[in-house]
Amino acid sequence: GENTGGMGAYAPAPVVDERVEKRILEEVVHPTLRGMAQEGHPYTGVLYVGLMIDAEGNPRVIEYNVRFGDPETQVVLPRLTSDLGHLLAAAASGRLEELPTFDDGAAVTVVCATEGYPTGPRTGDPIDGLEAASAIDGVTVFSAGVAEGGDGGLVTAGGRVLSLTGQGRTIAEARGRAYDAVAELAWSGMQFRRDIAANPTGAGSD
Repeated sequence: GENTGGMGAYAPAPVVDERVEKRILEEVVHPTLRGMAQEGHPYTGVLYVGLMIDAEGNPRVIEYNVRFGDPETQVVLPRLTSDLGHLLAAAASGRLEELPTFDDGAAVTVVCATEGYPTGPRTGDPIDGLEAASAIDGVTVFSAGVAEGGDGGLVTAGGRVLSLTGQGRTIAEARGRAYDAVAELAWSGMQFRRDIAANPTGAGSD
């Protein structure tokens, strides 16, 4: 199909064990930062490294972004137990000396998009079910392509409209909550992937 933005994510990713994480840092992240510093452009901020991990645990770089990833951020930050403001301020001032900490649970995000996305998204359709979706325990609804309609309710205003993040003790529990929330939503032509986190060791994560 057509190339889209991320349509879902989950965390933690079992494919990234301690061995794979060590390789990513040693083979990708640290050399990148050293190279930028050697060229006179030391990096400060959020560096997002998009990777593919093959069956042998080899990391392959797809892209770099100098920002948080979307929708990856929506499964990472809800599990953060550190003070985000403190971390960002410390990084910006060059005084970051501590690593962020996360809870022991899991999070799964499912993105809901408009009819026609990504080539010709249709907009202006009323969004129903937001209150019911938000009321599900462990679910957070993130708005993206939305606007206020004439009656004060929300209508679709972009390709990727809403991201629904479920949290739980396990990926399976978080996934169930995310898709329970998706089931409460409705607008004409709403579409979403049904396989997010269905196979958390490989496909279905993005």
